[in-house]
Amino acid sequence: MSKILFVMTGVDYWTLADGTKHPTGYWAEEVVAPYTAFKAAGHEIVVATPGGVVPTVDKGSLAPEVNGGQEGAAAIAAVLDAATELRQPIRLAEVKLADYDAVYYPGGHGPMEDLAVNAESGELLNAALASGKPLGVVCHAPAALLATAVDGSSPFAGYRVTGFTNAEETQAGFADKAKWLLQDRLVDLGVDFREGAPWAPHIEVDRTLYTGQNPASSAPLAAELVKALG
Repeated sequence: MSKILFVMTGVDYWTLADGTKHPTGYWAEEVVAPYTAFKAAGHEIVVATPGGVVPTVDKGSLAPEVNGGQEGAAAIAAVLDAATELRQPIRLAEVKLADYDAVYYPGGHGPMEDLAVNAESGELLNAALASGKPLGVVCHAPAALLATAVDGSSPFAGYRVTGFTNAEETQAGFADKAKWLLQDRLVDLGVDFREGAPWAPHIEVDRTLYTGQNPASSAPLAAELVKALG
């Protein structure tokens, strides 16, 4: 059995370019699909957030239209309700990487607000990359890589990375409202950004870094992490 750290956003909003706060949090599928896969493989999960606050689910991610209908939405909600780890997070500042076999960052727009500028998260990501342990990051969670720069450059520069694309943000209706776009910032960071078709599953594996483009990529990403953990 392995122990996997879920690093999750601690906010329930995303500040748009006009200063308004868009309600958000974490995206349900990006937690539920990996959570289910890791539990089925017998692994233990610990959740960490900035300040140890209980993470908030983006209400939009519970809607039937993004979960294949009412039955799928009910199944997603049932997993979240039963996941006691989500209600007992530890403080990100207290994380000891040595205690974990892998690290996973789910998305939602929340990480664009807090993890993108969280130094503790940035240090953890850099340590995880250097450790050789599997590191999974999906959808908007690669925003957390923006906090990894040391002396002007990031250890993630040059790695193949995917994440929520400009095309997807445009189709979601937020590209013209956002302060910045994730794909643009990741390119500026120096990663080798790889873009798949909008909304289709797409993952990139570069050494021990596993990234997924969108919610549909979270299940295949989790499958790869399960394989990596043996």
